[in-house]
Amino acid sequence: MNSSVSPSPETHTAQDGKGILITESAMKQLARLCKEKGDNQLLRVGVRSGGCSGMSYTMDFVDSVDIHQEDEVYEYQTLQGNSFRVICDPKSLLYIYGMQLDFSNELIGGGFNFTNPNATQTCGCGSSFAV
Repeated sequence: MNSSVSPSPETHTAQDGKGILITESAMKQLARLCKEKGDNQLLRVGVRSGGCSGMSYTMDFVDSVDIHQEDEVYEYQTLQGNSFRVICDPKSLLYIYGMQLDFSNELIGGGFNFTNPNATQTCGCGSSFAV
């Protein structure tokens, strides 16, 4: 029996079993980018007001000295043994808990993609949502 549904990509959580879900392709890309940025760099993921649907995702590399006391810090490790850390502020975490981060090399629609189970509305740009 043929099915048109493709299998979901393998996802990774942080070593403590929490944090956002990251697909294997996104893990490889993030590990590569973190290595290029240097040892003291972390990936800050969050949300801010704005965008087509009211809120938009943010992703940026920050120095480890930019960790705030209330930030959640998650450690991820690739299958190849590379590790990197992702930080998120508690307010953003309310909106993105359970979110899946994927990466695609496609020419159209490529890059990092967010799948957020908390979003009630998303925009075609893929980086804006409403709850």
